[in-house]
Amino acid sequence: MGNQVEKLTHLSYAEVPTADPHGADPDEDAPRIGVSYIFSADDEELEDGGGGGDGTGGGGGGERGQVQEEREQECVYERSARSADAGTRSAESLLTRCRPGDLLEFVGAGQYPHWAVYVGDLRVVHLHRAEVKMSFLADASQGRRGRVANELYRFRALSPDAVVQRALEQVGLKERALSWRNSECFAAWCRFARREFKIGAELRIGKQPYRMKLQLSEKRSHVLEFQSLEDLVMEKRRNDQIGRAAVIQELENHLNWVTGPEG
Repeated sequence: MGNQVEKLTHLSYAEVPTADPHGADPDEDAPRIGVSYIFSADDEELEDGGGGGDGTGGGGGGERGQVQEEREQECVYERSARSADAGTRSAESLLTRCRPGDLLEFVGAGQYPHWAVYVGDLRVVHLHRAEVKMSFLADASQGRRGRVANELYRFRALSPDAVVQRALEQVGLKERALSWRNSECFAAWCRFARREFKIGAELRIGKQPYRMKLQLSEKRSHVLEFQSLEDLVMEKRRNDQIGRAAVIQELENHLNWVTGPEG
């Protein structure tokens, strides 16, 4: 799951309200969305048999990741499986490629991805240990390889100057003053100005419009549902941290526990 094919699409769900905990931002007036998180296992497929958790186990017609019941979809996040590790560079090499306003993602086996906003002069702004800090890029990477992550989320970005300004304005915030639960949500908020990335930004009214679709094989899938984009991002990050094999084993154990032994 970590660093595999990942594609988030959104389904219009206008009846789910969104509220910014610090007041409405004029530049964040965008339609609220539902999300499907799509995972494909090309090289290691689970045994066929038994429908997926979404009841579409035998369908799909070979179109991996397509949510048949959704009437309108728009990709909001996509990472290619075959190029997931391609393009990662050492911190020194990354410095020659990034520009102010770029989002950077540092990755390492068994670790949560760490995101940062490059602000120029060899420095980044990032959420680290419950504080928004300005650090040298090399220090923020903590020895991990990184990539420019501007294109992973498909939301419309602010101008580079606006991204840098938003990031710098948050430096020094810590603990209870924070509006983001992790470095990815913070960095994405700086670039895209989407309130959905903030803690508690979406009212929880019992609906679960966000979907994480795990496409385990061509004929088998499972869907998890979430009340907010923030919750979905947290689960995506956990999957990245524990790795694909562990996520599949968790799912197998859960499904076996729910259905019970055959006989």
